Amino acid sequence: MRLHKLASRFTSLVFAFFMAGIMAFLMSMVIVGANSGLQHGYLLRVLHAYILAMPIAFICVLIVRPVVVRLVHQLVESD
Repeated sequence: MRLHKLASRFTSLVFAFFMAGIMAFLMSMVIVGANSGLQHGYLLRVLHAYILAMPIAFICVLIVRPVVVRLVHQLVESD
């Protein structure tokens, strides 16, 4: 089975989607665990928090990414 790839113009959006998804899930796990512990219902509470956090994280990554790219270019030598 061959995987259909998106056009390269979507690179920033795909990056933002995966970055936001992974970070929102990890942060949801940590914050839910810190606030209410790892007892019964932990995963359900994490998923509930993730549903709220993911769209916000996606928008934030889209906004912050250009700033981070500029900061990296200012601080790191190019080859």
